[in-house]
Amino acid sequence: RVNATLAPITSKGNTLTIRKFSKTPWTITSFLKNRTLDYTAAAMIWQAMQYELSILVVGGTGSGKTSFMNVIAGFFPPNQRIISIEDTRELKLPETLHWVPMQSRLPNPEGKGEITMLDCMINALRMRPDRIIVGEVRREKELEVLFEALHTGHSVYSTFHASNVNEAIARLANPPISLPKQLMASLDLIVVQHRNRREGTRRTFQIAEIDDLGNPRIIMQHNNMQDKMIQVSMAQKIMNTLMLYTGMSQQQINSELQEKLLVLKWLVSKDITDINKVGMIISNYYTEKQHLLDLVRKNQDYETVK
Repeated sequence: RVNATLAPITSKGNTLTIRKFSKTPWTITSFLKNRTLDYTAAAMIWQAMQYELSILVVGGTGSGKTSFMNVIAGFFPPNQRIISIEDTRELKLPETLHWVPMQSRLPNPEGKGEITMLDCMINALRMRPDRIIVGEVRREKELEVLFEALHTGHSVYSTFHASNVNEAIARLANPPISLPKQLMASLDLIVVQHRNRREGTRRTFQIAEIDDLGNPRIIMQHNNMQDKMIQVSMAQKIMNTLMLYTGMSQQQINSELQEKLLVLKWLVSKDITDINKVGMIISNYYTEKQHLLDLVRKNQDYETVK
């Protein structure tokens, strides 16, 4: 992304600001290695992604919201149709996924030909998507369509500017957005990304579920002194939702969580950071789960998975 200003608007002269994105896309392995995300939180988010729970990723500018979205998109099952909507193309998903990227467009010099994020979102709902990723929602109408999609049963993933869970809810519930709490209740999880400018680190700061009244309940929160995620409370709505729609018991859900932890630790131990290799392994988890888990437990190399 490039932003330019001219004097006298910037009184000391012209400026040119360039935001350069990484040539190599972030993967879950990279996030775990540099401690942006911890294993338990990663396994929980993977489980939420597997069973189509919707997630809103929030944080300040430069906190890593889009990078986080790119990382967790690798957890999608390979047999589902994913539609992404962005104003600037930043997402890069594994080749194993059925992905339809869309991009908004500015008007031409005559003021014609504009395709807004809202236009893309409305059109995406007509494309029979299994999952919808919205790069960033800013305006009231975009948020209304996003939450209407959630309310009608679509699995939606998006980013939003807010510093913490309570601020995100306050921004959504109050003017100028003023979303009804009933709509917010259709959201499953809010994940907060935080950038510590003093130490030059980025961390997942909070993970919260949204109850049936649209109120947040923090499940995990980062402790900066210890530099680790702390369990604040047990997931209630998420657990009940998983039990309701999967038919699994709480013990079975926890057992699956432990399987995911094994796979994540194996990915890091083998230093598998390529987005397509990670994507293939996640796809193997869905299509050849027992075979993959056998390889993981025997600590065999990636070449055996292919």
